[in-house]
Amino acid sequence: MSTSNMMERINKALDQIRPYLQADGGDVVVKEITQDMTLKVKLTGACNGCPFSVHTLQAGVEQVILKEVPEIRQVLAVD
Repeated sequence: MSTSNMMERINKALDQIRPYLQADGGDVVVKEITQDMTLKVKLTGACNGCPFSVHTLQAGVEQVILKEVPEIRQVLAVD
């Protein structure tokens, strides 16, 4: 499967959760997909540095991504 197809599916999955992040003044940006299928994202705006950002990443972003793009093994936040 092509990387561009995977990125389309990742972005489509993120579009499901993005309105909730943006409602609180935040957002998420894809930074990289590693060889071991780890998706690295950056939480931006109000999400960057928020004490609940770990929960947002794991319970929100990661769950949506893993459901919609099962090839991804994990989602990590990076700076």
